[in-house]
Amino acid sequence: MNRSVLLCALTLGLMSVNPVNAAVIFAGKEKAMAVCSHCHGIVTPSADAPFPSLAGRDFNYLKSALAQYRDKTRKSDLMNAIAGSLTDNDISNIAAYYAGLKTK
Repeated sequence: MNRSVLLCALTLGLMSVNPVNAAVIFAGKEKAMAVCSHCHGIVTPSADAPFPSLAGRDFNYLKSALAQYRDKTRKSDLMNAIAGSLTDNDISNIAAYYAGLKTK
């Protein structure tokens, strides 16, 4: 009986973690495609773009930079305008998505 309860608890625990991570990554990809990819690309920016690739960057760095652009404590007219509409969840999701990408 105890083994069954333990197995059930572990299964439920795993089921609760994976969908959340998948949802965050999916939401981050959707927002990145809509907001970020035009300049930063997904894995690499376009050849003539002056913007850095965000793929594989550190999650905390991306999250911090986006929040600073949104709050206008990091100055860039373009990025302040673009990040101005992002919620905390959007920022976390975008950072998780780009941080999880493999660079070429």
